[in-house]
This record gives sequence, structure tokens and C-alpha cells, in this order.
Amino acid sequence: MSGHSKWSQIKHKKAHTDAKRGKAFTKIVKEISIAARQGGGDPAGNPRLRTAIEKAKEVNMPGDNVKKAIMKGTGELPGVSYEEIVYEGYGPSGVAVMIEVLTDNKNRTIPEIRHILSRNGGSLGETGCVSWMFDKRGYILVSKSKASEDSVMTAALDAGAEDMKNDPGEGNYEIITAPEDLNTVKAALEKANIPIESAEVTMLPKNYVVLDAKPAEQMIRLMDALEDNDDVQNVYANFDIPDDVAEKAGR
Repeated sequence: MSGHSKWSQIKHKKAHTDAKRGKAFTKIVKEISIAARQGGGDPAGNPRLRTAIEKAKEVNMPGDNVKKAIMKGTGELPGVSYEEIVYEGYGPSGVAVMIEVLTDNKNRTIPEIRHILSRNGGSLGETGCVSWMFDKRGYILVSKSKASEDSVMTAALDAGAEDMKNDPGEGNYEIITAPEDLNTVKAALEKANIPIESAEVTMLPKNYVVLDAKPAEQMIRLMDALEDNDDVQNVYANFDIPDDVAEKAGR
């Protein structure tokens, strides 16, 4: 899981400028709206909406923004209709890339995604070309500095987690769950007073492509460029990078 964990840590170390925060608001508003449209406006009965609202709280989004996004999703307020699309392709050195987008105009989004990939040593592929390389899982990070391995393992596994990873080279425990069990395990950790760095339903690679310094830096630029696009919600890729390159990228 090291590749996924390293990229998560790089993202968390990056400075949150006003521009980045504005983009985060845009992406979360889209996610809240489509979650409410598909599963209703009550977060108690809509796990996807509940997760989106938690993300909104993490970036200090005003409650009024959240409420309006829900109402647009449920049709109580007029709003833009978004389409969910997953694009698949390749990055430098044949790294598999999955890109989840929410767009109101796929004729705009497709050429933008293709351009970003080609400009950074990648290419857009056909549907299904890399999705078989990933598993959909709940993924929770807990800082090793905040809790003991025994306490995290006990709380997580008792709540139904599938596995817990303790890579000596990483600063976090990685907890893997079935997608539908993510919130249950997260709640159990919180009840045990174990702080959580991040929790999400994600696509975990089944294997990784180890990148040397130059393609690793190119891959990081590609990930940054994709995630900077307003229509892109999530990017998943099966790369692993050297620790020194990861540290430089996180500064």
C-alpha cells in the first residue's frame, strides 16, 4: 500500500492556499449535490453524502454552502446537472491511472484530460484498460504518533476492518475495509479516541510500478495537474516512488 500512502501524505503536506481551498470547495459541492441527488438529502441514510459533508467540514466549508448543495441535489433549488465519468489511461512508465470526474460538459472535459495526460508523459486509454488493476476499498490512515499499534488494531478489526498495515518506513497505520464498512470502522476508532488522518472510499492498486527519480517527478506533476482540474474529483494510480522524491514533493 506504500504508493497510495505516500501520495496521500504528499497531498496532506502541501500548503492549502486560497486558490486550492476554492477548488476544494468546488469539488466538494459537486460531490454533495450528486450524492444527494442519488441517495437523498439525509446524511444518516446516505453514506456517500455523509462522507462528502465530513470532507466539507475538514476544509471549513460554511454550513450554508453545504445546505445549498444538498438542496440543489434534491431539486429543492435549481442547480447544474453533473455526469459521473471514469476515464482510464496510463502515466509515465506505464503507470495505470483512473480518473473520476463530475462534469456538466464532457465535450470540454475529455480533451482537457487527454491534454493533461499527453503533456505529462501519459495517454488516455479505453474503458476497462486499467480498472481491473484496482480494488474498491475503504481506506483509513492513522498517524503512528497518535496511537499505539495494538489500540488501533483492536478497535479496527473488532469493528470489521479487513486488514491493517504497519509499514516501518511510513508514518501511518493503514486500515483497509470493505467500502460499506468504512464509516463503521471510522466511528469505532473515534469512539476509542484514536485521531484519524483521513478516511475515504478509494481504489487500491493490486500491484505497483516502482518509479525512478525522473519518471517519479513526472508522475507527481501529472497527479497535481489532474487534481487541479475542476472537473476531476479523484485520481488513482499504481505508482510507488522513492522516499527522497516523496519528501521533496511534500515540501
